[in-house]
Amino acid sequence: MAPTYKIAVIQLHPEPLQIESNFSRAANFIRSAALQGAHLAVLPEYHLTSWVPQEPGFIELTAQWTHYLQKYQALAKECNICIVPGTVLEKHIDEEQEKGKEENYQLLNVAYFIGNQGDVLGKYVKKNLWHTERPHLTSSGHHPHEVFQTPVGPVGLLICWDLAFPEAFRELVAGGAKIIIIPTFWTLNDCTPAGLSRNPVSEAVFLDSTLISRTFENTCAIVFANAGGPAGKGFAGLSQITVPFIGPLVRLGSSEEGMAVVDVDTTVLEEAEEAYKIRADLVRDDWPYVYRHDAGQGLKGGHGRET
Repeated sequence: MAPTYKIAVIQLHPEPLQIESNFSRAANFIRSAALQGAHLAVLPEYHLTSWVPQEPGFIELTAQWTHYLQKYQALAKECNICIVPGTVLEKHIDEEQEKGKEENYQLLNVAYFIGNQGDVLGKYVKKNLWHTERPHLTSSGHHPHEVFQTPVGPVGLLICWDLAFPEAFRELVAGGAKIIIIPTFWTLNDCTPAGLSRNPVSEAVFLDSTLISRTFENTCAIVFANAGGPAGKGFAGLSQITVPFIGPLVRLGSSEEGMAVVDVDTTVLEEAEEAYKIRADLVRDDWPYVYRHDAGQGLKGGHGRET
C-alpha cells in the first residue's frame, strides 16, 4: 500500500528586507504544522527578503544565507519535520578577485530539502530565470535536474518560472520523482498590460491550469507554495497541493497569508500511472522524443538520449 504523507503548504507574505521578522513568522507556521502531525512544510520563494534587488541593503542580507539555513536545519530537528524553506538567496563572492577592485559575486536562488533530523537532503539552484531576475541571478544552466530520496519519498525541486517548462518535469519524472515541490513568488502583475486588459486574473488562470496539467501529464503530486500578501497589492497566492484525477487537494483561494495542511495519499499516483502509463512510456526504447535524460537510466549530463 502506498504511503500517506501529511504536508503543510505555507503562503507567507515576504515583507521586503524584514529578514528576521519573516523567519520568525515562518518558524511559527512550521511549529504549528508539526503540532498537526505534518511530515513536511513548504515555504514560498524569496520568503526571507522578498524580491527587491534594487533596494539598499538587499545584497547585504543575502550574505546571511548560511545563518538562516542553519536555523531551518535546527528547527527541522527540533520539530521532527522536513522543511523546504522556500528559496534562500545566496551571495557567493569570488575569492580569487584582485584586491582593491569592485567586489565580484554571484547571486543564487536556492531551494533546499531539509530532512526531519536537520540534514540537507537536496539542493536545487533555479534554472529558468524570470525576465527581471536575469540581470541579478546566476542560473544553474545545463546542470541536470536531480531527484532526492527523502522521508516523503523521491522528491524533485523546481522554482517558480520552472513551472512553465514541461522538460523540467520530464527530467524529474524520468529520475523517479513522485512529489515535485515548487516554491514560488508569482504575482498577478507578472502578465503584460495587453494580457491584463484581456483578463486581469490571467496569471491565476495560468497557475491553476498548468499545475493541474503537470500532475496529469507526469502522474506526480505538486506542492506549490506561492508568496501571499494583502489583497489588492497584486499577490496571486493560490498555494495548493495538487494530484492527478482530483486536482487541488487543498488550495488557498485568496492572496492572504496562511497555511493549509492536508493528507496526501500517494496511492493516487499509482492509480494515475496505471491509467496513463506516462512513466512506462518514458522507458520504452521507441519513445519518440529526445530530452537530456535517458529515460531508462535516470538523468544524464548531456543533451541527447543514449541508446
